[in-house]
Amino acid sequence: MRSDIRPGGTFPDYELPDHTNVPRRLSRLQGDDPLILTLARGHYCPKEHQQHLELAAFYPKIAVAYTQVVTIATDEHHELQEFRASVGAQWPFLADPGRIVQQDLDIAEYTDPDHNPMIPHTLVLKPGLVVHSVYNGYWFWGRPSVADLWRDLREVSREIRPDWDLSTPGLREKWDRGDHSPFHGWNRRAAARATSTGPNPDDPAGRDR
Repeated sequence: MRSDIRPGGTFPDYELPDHTNVPRRLSRLQGDDPLILTLARGHYCPKEHQQHLELAAFYPKIAVAYTQVVTIATDEHHELQEFRASVGAQWPFLADPGRIVQQDLDIAEYTDPDHNPMIPHTLVLKPGLVVHSVYNGYWFWGRPSVADLWRDLREVSREIRPDWDLSTPGLREKWDRGDHSPFHGWNRRAAARATSTGPNPDDPAGRDR
């Protein structure tokens, strides 16, 4: 793996076609949530199927925890669709048959010249594609368990969510003042209300508010 892809570094913001053949950029898929990113060998590999079956079973918890998942594989479009369907995944799969990610990150699995895959990795990324943890899955036991991901995501969420602990001094006072900016979900509602109730163009001084 490229030397800068380590905790605290920033993962490249790749744009690749998804399983519906629509170009998707990682930063847009992540938004302001934690992201589990798997760099996968592809549909042919039984280890990938096992890991992704476990992720698919874990996905209901991932979804309610405001966390995103993306898989990048070197499969062609139809193989990628088959891979995603076969494991019951509900998140985006991105196709990289041109090995852009493999070459850019220097993770060619040279011990498998027949398939020329990436060395499989799983990363947990903070918002902004900031690397929190990196797992090398060339051997299956190097891949993160659900328990590993849960631990990582707890650490990341505690760091990035200002409302992680509602007893944090000052939070209740902000809520009571109507300042919902530190509260996940509520901050978006507040921003939407601010946009929808912006200044009246016929009343630039704001007298009607």
